[in-house]
Amino acid sequence: MYLLQRYRRGIYTLALVFLPLFLISDHLYAATRDTQSSAQFKLLVLGDSLSAGYGLEQEESWVSVLQNIWNEESIPIEVVNAAISGETTDGGLARLPRLLEQHHPTHLLIELGGNDGLQGHLVAKTQKNLNSMVKLARDAGATVFIQDMEIPSNYGKRYTQMFADSFDTVAAENNIVLIPFFLADIALDKTLMQRDGIHPNGTAQPQIAHFMYEQLTPLIIH
Repeated sequence: MYLLQRYRRGIYTLALVFLPLFLISDHLYAATRDTQSSAQFKLLVLGDSLSAGYGLEQEESWVSVLQNIWNEESIPIEVVNAAISGETTDGGLARLPRLLEQHHPTHLLIELGGNDGLQGHLVAKTQKNLNSMVKLARDAGATVFIQDMEIPSNYGKRYTQMFADSFDTVAAENNIVLIPFFLADIALDKTLMQRDGIHPNGTAQPQIAHFMYEQLTPLIIH
């Protein structure tokens, strides 16, 4: 759990500072997306600042870059980015019913839980929220993927282990795919991180997009 320790330490403070602004801007972005599409598949990304494109223009985010790749390759997948900086599983669970009704996704990527851990939320509550989101999405006819997350070891061995295990448990209990954490090979490279040392910069976004392309494309197009 030493990996990404510097990356994790400052996220909680920044999330609390910038949450109000991003709740407004990112929520409006998700709400104003065109819900009509000719694409065969629609992927809803429910995440936090790592998917919301914190500190970047919206078109620079890995989610937008991934959409461009699929468009260039004529792969019939539309992406709806409903990520909000500072989001927790509580917030994601509260927003999900409306998002499912609005966008009718065929697939859902849950990239949440990191802020829960950094804020010291009960692991059992986070796990319960994740399970509830999986059920909601499945009831709406969507296939669900969950993104693995980590927190630094200075949160205590017991808590960090419980936190890490919770994502494996949710994936196993629901028989869904657990996507590896996409910053594992990026967060320690200063040239790929913003000045805060926490969020990936614009240079890193295509790398994340290509990683997620390799993970998601065969799962959606099969």
